[in-house]
Amino acid sequence: MADHPELMMVAFRFEKAGAEGALHSHPHVQSTFVESGRFRFILGEEEREVQAGDSFVIPSGLTHGCVCLEPGKLVDCFTPRRDDFL
Repeated sequence: MADHPELMMVAFRFEKAGAEGALHSHPHVQSTFVESGRFRFILGEEEREVQAGDSFVIPSGLTHGCVCLEPGKLVDCFTPRRDDFL
């Protein structure tokens, strides 16, 4: 959606329930806004169910991933920019 060396905004669309964002970690701080849909996130040892309008921050290095419960869209911001997404 937009990027600068210090910040990047991206959108991920999940088109069907059951789709997964595989567990991973990265050195970037990430904020996630649930634009639509419903998701179950794994954040380290914690599980959290989120829906449209929810937002949260994922600290640098924390292992995380998600499962789509209802189709929707996530808007993520990363600092610094994720050059691997370019």
